[in-house]
Amino acid sequence: MTRTLPAAGSVEASTLAAWSRHLGQPARPGLVGQLCAGTIASAAAATARRVPAREAVRIGDRALSHRELDDRARRLASRLTAMGAGPGRCVLLASGNSLEYVIGYLGVLHAGAAVVAVNPMLTAAEFAAVAAATGPMAALVAGPRREQLPDLGGAEHVVALDGEGADGLAAVLADASPIRLRPPDSAQIAHVAFTAGTTGRPKPLPLSHANVLASVRAVLRAWRWREDDSLVHALPLQHGHGISGLHTALLTGSRLVLVPEFTPEALCRAVSGQAATVLFAVPTIYERLLAWGGAGQRLRGLRLATTGSAAMSPRTSDALIDVLGQRPLERYGLTETGYVLSNPYDNRVAGSVGIALPGAEVGLVDRSGERTADGAEGEIVVRGPQVFGGYLGPGEPSAVDKQGWFRTGDIGQVDPDNGYIRVVGRAKEIIITGGLNVYPHEVERALEAVPGVADVAVVGLPSPRWGEQVTAFIVPAPGAALEPEVLRASAARTLAAYKRPKEYRVVADLPRNQMGKVMRSALVAAAEG
Repeated sequence: MTRTLPAAGSVEASTLAAWSRHLGQPARPGLVGQLCAGTIASAAAATARRVPAREAVRIGDRALSHRELDDRARRLASRLTAMGAGPGRCVLLASGNSLEYVIGYLGVLHAGAAVVAVNPMLTAAEFAAVAAATGPMAALVAGPRREQLPDLGGAEHVVALDGEGADGLAAVLADASPIRLRPPDSAQIAHVAFTAGTTGRPKPLPLSHANVLASVRAVLRAWRWREDDSLVHALPLQHGHGISGLHTALLTGSRLVLVPEFTPEALCRAVSGQAATVLFAVPTIYERLLAWGGAGQRLRGLRLATTGSAAMSPRTSDALIDVLGQRPLERYGLTETGYVLSNPYDNRVAGSVGIALPGAEVGLVDRSGERTADGAEGEIVVRGPQVFGGYLGPGEPSAVDKQGWFRTGDIGQVDPDNGYIRVVGRAKEIIITGGLNVYPHEVERALEAVPGVADVAVVGLPSPRWGEQVTAFIVPAPGAALEPEVLRASAARTLAAYKRPKEYRVVADLPRNQMGKVMRSALVAAAEG
């Protein structure tokens, strides 16, 4: 059953002074309006008119120019509109990274509908839950999902991205004429995303065109994006981090080079062979590059390398300077907020996520909602045009207060010397041991500095004595033999007694999700099972 989505509201931020100091230019009252203007589709169409022949997206040996991409997306939009797609309606997009995925994504937006990007790794039951929560009127699918849709209660209309028949994308594009451009409405829903759901039921959340555009345009300004930039990444387009790379090309006329399947060699080959200037990656990708050891000088031509979606250890950041010729730029954002914090382009600090991006306001508050002093820990709160308006579904509590502030659940600390924010942990991940709070992230950083430790995750396990016992899961480096006494001695030098793990468990690897975040709930479940 299809359903109609409400229009998303937008929240304007009131101060841009903090970022302006680092940009070296005065704050402009109209900046927030500029960040939010238009739609993703209208911006892509304008770029296609301005630089039609320039390459927009390349995956392997296949590529599309900005004109070719926009033309094919508008042809698909024409067919989707005839099926009933439009504002307030959802279309499932279920496929791995491909040019067809990119055409499908932009086609849905040209039709005025909202994209529901489905992780291809989801089980059939999880896929069915996404369909039930969003009520899609159509689905763009590849692989086995095409056959599964009828049994999963999926959409009435299906376009097979990899199909050859009448319902295949190739046939649809051949038979359709490009849709006329829709009047841009930045308040319309562009995406319906889902929270990660590693500790509970995933919740659908709508993101307007204004939310998405404000997020991407903020980093384009802060990271000095150029029309001739070539971005390389190997991230899934179903995730906000990955799709933002496509947005940079659609908005500026630059290009995106996607690595079909990540290996350190494939990534380096794409960077050097395609004369890349920017790299998007997550810490696990960088760690694999370091372990591989074959990057040499092949990544030195980049003007910018960024990291996000999970925390990067200062040790990894330091090691990458020799490989990249620069410290990777760390930034911060959530599905609900988009990009809101970033290290300044010219002044990067390891372990810090920097300051507020243009248009965003960021603060730290205590449990009562009062601002904390610099140097004190507090929950990170955010407001601005990047921030969503609330979760979908009956009974969902308001996620944004009357002043537009969203509580992220992340605990941060402001450096009094430079105003940079450091993320120290998640409020929900706090271990309460003997009545005292321990942030896993702090313990992990201390243990990562021990020679022979390749990876570490810290969780709280039930304890009759402590309530929760601080427990470390350690992945040793190849050939390393880690003795608990060595780990305990190292922890004693850097951590208060109540923060030190009561137990160390050596494991072959840590469970991680698609974006490299450790799934702590899986560690707890395995330990208790």
